Amino acid sequence: MSGKLTVVGTGPGNPDQTTPEATAAIAAAHVFFGYGPYLDRLTLRPDQRRVASDNREELARAKDALHTAASGEQVCVVSGGDPGVFAMAAAICEAIEAGPPAWRAVDLAIVPGVTAMLAVAARAGAPLGHDFCAISLSDNLKPWTVIEARLRAVASAGLVIALYNPISKARPWQLGTAFAILREVLPWTTPVIFGRAAGRPDEAMTIVTLAEADATKADMATCVIIGSPETRIIEREGLPPLIYSPRGVKA
Repeated sequence: MSGKLTVVGTGPGNPDQTTPEATAAIAAAHVFFGYGPYLDRLTLRPDQRRVASDNREELARAKDALHTAASGEQVCVVSGGDPGVFAMAAAICEAIEAGPPAWRAVDLAIVPGVTAMLAVAARAGAPLGHDFCAISLSDNLKPWTVIEARLRAVASAGLVIALYNPISKARPWQLGTAFAILREVLPWTTPVIFGRAAGRPDEAMTIVTLAEADATKADMATCVIIGSPETRIIEREGLPPLIYSPRGVKA
């Protein structure tokens, strides 16, 4: 008898940003698969079992979770943020497409969560108030030439850009190169938000212009939002500035 597999996102890390739907799904599951630090956010009962794996083992994790669910277990796959944004929901779907017929029979539910760009945007004001996109700077699963082409295209189209996976020890140069590409297209006065650990105790929000943007100010816990030419900064005496993208765009 097939079990159930639920894919949840716990949000950026603040327990208050985990949705009630995700909390209920976590309470109902028996076996949990996920990246260790994401599983550490959960408070599990003695009858609930966790299976932690490295962050680069998404497809193997998805296969293990589907195999366990197909055997009749109530399984939960845990992501940070939203599971459908550069996270485990796509890996589960990929595994189902290439896997045995039994995996297509698994009762699958994907529960949305608060993704990093939404948490960062809320802290800064409303930088995503008009058209925007999200791009991962990781070239583990796509060529860097594709990332470069997409950066140029969306900047030229006037979209606000949220950058995920901006920098790591194994990928120290991509964010600096991305800023250089964007400076070729966008005004250097364009606002840039470095949003680190949004909603967590170690949260840090830094707002600079594209001219001042320094890649060394980011790490893998940072979501970087680059405004469009229309994005505005409202200075407020004694308070952090507000960053917003107007709802209308001039012809």
